[in-house]
Amino acid sequence: MLAGDTSLGIELGSTRIKAVLVGPDCTPLASGGHAWENRFEDRVWTYSLEDVWSGLQACYADLLADAESRHGVRPSTFGSLGVSAMMHGYLAFDAAGDQLVPFRTWRNTSTGPAAAELSELLGCNIPLRWSIAHLRQAMLDREAHVPDVDFLTTLAGYVHWRLTGERVLGVGDASGMFPIDSATGGYDAGLLEAFDRLAADQLGGRGVADLLPSVLAAGTDAGRLTEEGARLLDPSGALAAGIPLCPPEGDAGTGMVATNSVAPRTGNVSAGTSIFAMVVLERPLARVHHEVDLVTTPAGDPVAMVHCNNGASELAAWADVFGQFAAALGRPAEPDEAYAALFAAALDGEADAGGLLAYNYLSGEPITGLEEGRPLIVRTPGSALSLPNLMRAQIYGVFGTLSLGLRVLAAEDVAIDAMFAHGGLFRTAGVAQRFLAAATGAPIAVGETAGEGGAWGIAVLAAYARHATRTPGGTGAGSSPAGEQGHDGGRASLGEFLDRRVFAGTALDVVEPVPADVDGYTAYLERYSAGLAVERAATESLR
Repeated sequence: MLAGDTSLGIELGSTRIKAVLVGPDCTPLASGGHAWENRFEDRVWTYSLEDVWSGLQACYADLLADAESRHGVRPSTFGSLGVSAMMHGYLAFDAAGDQLVPFRTWRNTSTGPAAAELSELLGCNIPLRWSIAHLRQAMLDREAHVPDVDFLTTLAGYVHWRLTGERVLGVGDASGMFPIDSATGGYDAGLLEAFDRLAADQLGGRGVADLLPSVLAAGTDAGRLTEEGARLLDPSGALAAGIPLCPPEGDAGTGMVATNSVAPRTGNVSAGTSIFAMVVLERPLARVHHEVDLVTTPAGDPVAMVHCNNGASELAAWADVFGQFAAALGRPAEPDEAYAALFAAALDGEADAGGLLAYNYLSGEPITGLEEGRPLIVRTPGSALSLPNLMRAQIYGVFGTLSLGLRVLAAEDVAIDAMFAHGGLFRTAGVAQRFLAAATGAPIAVGETAGEGGAWGIAVLAAYARHATRTPGGTGAGSSPAGEQGHDGGRASLGEFLDRRVFAGTALDVVEPVPADVDGYTAYLERYSAGLAVERAATESLR
């Protein structure tokens, strides 16, 4: 590690900032973390930029402590570095670099009029959480800051900008700001023109492209850590400037990398505060669907994304309640121990969760048309309330809205050869994975690094960027020995790099759908769909 032949990945997730340091073969060497949480202020889900930097500094310090504990060294440089974060949202800055309004995250659902207008105008689905929907809604609402917007980016793009001075974004993350033309690898020129015509009177003569980050594909040089950036990450002054960075990416892209699902007919499910499925397409979809986003892999290939605002947070809240109960009995349990016991109990539940329903809606859910959320447990007097059924219902509830969206892809005959899963939900072996297999009706694979998540994925992308600069045809100017070539004699593609360098020989745990679980989940989902009327009534009456 002292030689700097390592790659560091940092991802700002919804509830945790995590850093993973990997070696030349992308095996994790050390990790660090910092818990944080969004705030609901003035009816806006947000994080302060002060919390971004204090959280990053705490996470980085934790990584150094882990490296010293494991290896006896505190590295002061790395071979490469990468930043990832939650996709979408609205971070707007003026020409002086000052933030104009509080960060509006992907979780906000206040952009309905703009999203509907843009979806019709552009002829493709523009979800509520996309950056362009937030910008257009600010225009529709005549917000005073709009004429002053000089730069619009995502959370990963913001952190990368402050670390390097470069206003760039990985293509996967950029595809959640504005539609991408897969043929050019950049923003769709025709759609940019259409937006400019719509908003000509509000952009002060500028085009929207002037406000957006430049788009870069995986393996591209995205700048180097500046002295100022090094101090932002490590106020102690030990971290050296000059480290090359890969393009900043969104959590969807790092999830694809972390599960080696960047090739057509592969897909993955990432479960955290939100839950989403990504399927790499081999052909365009026949129709526009509000349940499906069209984004890209970090290499720029088209992807169908089913994104649900609500994932495992409500499940985590219930696990915390049972942890408190154990402590009240005088038998305190660590969070992982509590999760393991509760997940094990779920395996003993009835296949349809005994008639119980769990809605995990802490925020609005666009797929089901809800602007706000109300977490609910719903049951009839004849249902079987037990710990196993309650926990099975909670885990099923994490997958409920996702299943509704995946039905759309099934109706489009989208082929999936392999579906991978990652995220903390899958750290307890054999439970959430088994239930996800029932929910999708497909085998679910979980790799050894499933619990490392997107921080490991962006570390791998940083390693790939370093590899690409060493390979004939690469974009960098490094003098290191060349890496392996791709099948066409040029640099290895991202998919080839993952297959050869990262996942070769990696053990996968594959779970096939259990027929009884499939039948039980199908019955659960039918009740879940019908019960959405209760959820809608709750959002209307409980304000």
